[in-house]
Amino acid sequence: MKHWTPIFIENSQIPVWLSKLAPIDISAITLGLLVISRGEMDERTRNHETIHYQQYLDLLFVGFILVYLWDWLVGLFWHRHGKIAYYSIRAEQEAYLNDNDYNYLENRKRWAWLWNHKVKSPPYLEKLLELEQEDGEET
Repeated sequence: MKHWTPIFIENSQIPVWLSKLAPIDISAITLGLLVISRGEMDERTRNHETIHYQQYLDLLFVGFILVYLWDWLVGLFWHRHGKIAYYSIRAEQEAYLNDNDYNYLENRKRWAWLWNHKVKSPPYLEKLLELEQEDGEET
């Protein structure tokens, strides 16, 4: 399963539509076996979304969706901000921290992302809070 990859679909309107519901602007999204992108994907985006695909495999698809939603709700409770809650999701932490390491998937340990990351305190929380503070000053 380590070498399995999703089916990539580029130049789709689906991420545009989903962005209207999400706290972030979605450029690509993994939905089960599919990665759907609003434009053409670079290698980093493909790697990021393939990490999510592997997470889906870790938790047999339905489990991934449940953990992802649970993490977002917990993040929303702790951080009181949708965008910070999104970046606090454990699946997103693993993907963002490793999407520029193109050998990561070869060495990735199954299920480690569930135990190595905390929704309450992602490693880049300070940076997120700084960005949100800057956004607040601009409006």
